Amino acid sequence: MAEDKKLTTGFGRPVGDDQNSQTVGSPGYTLLSDVHLHDKLSHFNRERIPERVVHAKGAGAHGWFEVTHDVTRYTCAKFLEKVGKKTEVFARFSTVGGEKGSADAERDPRGFAVKFYTEEGNYDMTGNNTPVFFIRDAIKFPDFIHTQKRNPATNTKDPDMFWDFLSLTPESVHQVTILFSDRGTPLSFRHLNGYAGHAFKWYTAKGDWWWVKLHFKTEQGIRNFTRDEAAAMISKDPDHATRDLFESIRQGEFPAWKVFIQAMPPADAGKYRFDPFDVTKVLPHGDYPLIPVGRMVLDRNPENYFAEVEQAAFSPGNIVPGMALSPDKMLQARAVFYHDAHLHRLGPNYHLLPVNAPKAAMASYQRDGAMRTDDNSGGGPNYWPNSFGGPAPDPRANEPEVEVSATVGRRPYPKTEDDFVQPGNLYRKVMDDEARAHLVGNIVSHLGGAQERIQYRQAALFHKADKEYGTRIAAGLKLDQKKVERLAAMTQEERVEATK
Repeated sequence: MAEDKKLTTGFGRPVGDDQNSQTVGSPGYTLLSDVHLHDKLSHFNRERIPERVVHAKGAGAHGWFEVTHDVTRYTCAKFLEKVGKKTEVFARFSTVGGEKGSADAERDPRGFAVKFYTEEGNYDMTGNNTPVFFIRDAIKFPDFIHTQKRNPATNTKDPDMFWDFLSLTPESVHQVTILFSDRGTPLSFRHLNGYAGHAFKWYTAKGDWWWVKLHFKTEQGIRNFTRDEAAAMISKDPDHATRDLFESIRQGEFPAWKVFIQAMPPADAGKYRFDPFDVTKVLPHGDYPLIPVGRMVLDRNPENYFAEVEQAAFSPGNIVPGMALSPDKMLQARAVFYHDAHLHRLGPNYHLLPVNAPKAAMASYQRDGAMRTDDNSGGGPNYWPNSFGGPAPDPRANEPEVEVSATVGRRPYPKTEDDFVQPGNLYRKVMDDEARAHLVGNIVSHLGGAQERIQYRQAALFHKADKEYGTRIAAGLKLDQKKVERLAAMTQEERVEATK
């Protein structure tokens, strides 16, 4: 390889691995000392000013969450401590890849974020309307989002960029299948489910704990556009979902969601048939049924969009006692770099903006900085430990310990066929004939704009998920079926080499 083609950091240091974060163990916990990961994600957060890099266009509303079922077996979080307890919330819905001026009906995942103003501080649920994601290691995230944006030469959306990356990233096939179904074009923000996607650790005061996944199920029912209906709506009203949410609340038609969890005992994680912390996969409900928790209702519109929606900032790192992170590589990076993105976009005191400020008492040693809007903690001490009565740590806020013992390195996930099992089941067992026909038509319409060699590579991935799935995509693109079958039988490395 020519020296000028070797990948380096911005400071010229050669990069040995650009696909795998450093972890302790496998999957393990991501290291704070992974300088390349930090450099890559920190730079990515600062690429656009002041628009959000992702989730740029959104709508939001205030409301409340009420506990409807006893879940104290799973967590000691105070806002979940008893049936009937209510907590104020603010929810924001968004498209993901589009710019702030993009249309609400574009094919895209929909962001689904909820801020719970609990008495122990803010708890943020940051998810999407899909239960899985395209990638499972955050070090790939800047590259993935670049492919969803604009070509650096033409400044237009580029099917080659879009499908080149996906066809080189087989773990994406599950999310791609969902995105190109009609679920990729929801009718409105009211007619979709929300999923945290990641597993979180919920624990009790006794130290018992579980791996938990969170689900919000719409009471309005799932409703989607077809591809043609979405195209018509983009032309008719590019802000239709934003308008719908505001108008429905103004008219007293308050949207609501029932909230559930799935709970996996910690002993199951190491022996389960796939990695339960892999965000490209779902936990089957047959193994871990939905457990009802509560209900969320949105009943108050923002008075000022910029103050309450545009300045709202969510982070999966905002959790409360009774909850903690899991060894999900995407989650661990998101918990740090969402906060970093908000520091860049809104400033070091964004937590003091009314929509972000906790309802609970706030007592920290953070001081000064741009746009400090409170009394800056007066003349109290700005350091710990101190003997002047400053706030002290409370050991009861610590989570139960997890034993970790392993070597440090950049490790890929084991090479298995797991990436194709769930999308294949989704195609065969969940979708009906109409849904399968829409899926194939949506993919062919979009993938048809990419180079033929990329079409072959991507069709082979669909073929690996399900033979009929891949065959129908190949037929729609007028590809050689036998060649698609040969590519599907190859390893990923062989497939890439054969389609250069």
